Amino acid sequence: MSHKTATLFDPYTLGDLTLPNRIVMAPLTRNRAGAGQVVTDLTAQYYAQRASAGLLITEASQISPEGQGYQDTPGIYSPEQIAGWKTVTKAVHDAGGRIFLQAWHVGRISHTSLQPGGKAPVAPSAIRANTKTFVNNTFTDVSEPRALELSEIPALVESYRVAAANTIAAGFDGIEIHAANGYLLDQFLRDGANKRTDAYGGSIENRSRLLLEVMAAVIKEIGAERTALRLSPVSPANDLTDSNPQPLFNYLIEQLELLKPVYIHVVEGATGGPRDVAPDFDFEALRQRYSGAWMANNGYDRALADKVLADGKADLIAFGRPFIANPDLVERLRANAPLTEVDRDTLYGGGAHGYTDYPALETAAA
Repeated sequence: MSHKTATLFDPYTLGDLTLPNRIVMAPLTRNRAGAGQVVTDLTAQYYAQRASAGLLITEASQISPEGQGYQDTPGIYSPEQIAGWKTVTKAVHDAGGRIFLQAWHVGRISHTSLQPGGKAPVAPSAIRANTKTFVNNTFTDVSEPRALELSEIPALVESYRVAAANTIAAGFDGIEIHAANGYLLDQFLRDGANKRTDAYGGSIENRSRLLLEVMAAVIKEIGAERTALRLSPVSPANDLTDSNPQPLFNYLIEQLELLKPVYIHVVEGATGGPRDVAPDFDFEALRQRYSGAWMANNGYDRALADKVLADGKADLIAFGRPFIANPDLVERLRANAPLTEVDRDTLYGGGAHGYTDYPALETAAA
């Protein structure tokens, strides 16, 4: 199949969805959930404003109370949270859009003040990350985690399955499992955080086991055509390292090829930072191991996106921060119009300001 004519503005068939373009809104944490970690009507407005994207991926949403690591991030485990998300999916679908929920468990990137009963966060191993989280409206060092017991892992996998069922019940078109950026599933994958000596630690196969069990459970629940995955093979985000990521991720993609999730979403380089942090890592080797849809992310502009699509190195391109300040990013890219800059002071927390009040191009020009 020839990819050479593909551009950002060509349609793409993703599972049983037809995307009108190949521009994806990446997941972006905004810390604006209300009481009970329930999204608000403002959230529905925010995503509906951006529904011209080929696909929207929500901010990461925790699969359980223990999965939370930052203040005011939404969940997907309670009836109230499902009801809140229904208003979002309806608004997006009414605006002609398509939307996946990104589901996460942060693992050790949390704080005792956010954990049920003030307990320690869980992780593959009891190693505190040298990083901060956002609690009580400020950035604070993360807490010391405890290692998950082997007996707790089946319930953890089950919580992902339930989250997938809840995602579909909330009206989403699918789910993206978050296994990137130093959160729990990524912590199990990479040997800088995973020092276990049981079936979930040590070898590449063992460190990949939890993620593959989660993917199999979710796919069994809602189908491969609604199940996707995000990875960040070389990102140092949240103090995560691996001594030899190439064989790890080569193996992982080979196993995912057997499960056939609808897309794999890959952060190239350091999340939100330089693309060349690991110049020897071969992303193309991963791409060649996967026959399904490949979504590339990190620092893309229109020129780079079109080149990567034309070369067949990706099928979809995810844009993050440009979507925050440019609700009509698709139209701006199509017109080669200037992009509004993000107001960094309003990224995390707050209300409508810096969230739903960025103007569209015709408004900005008026």
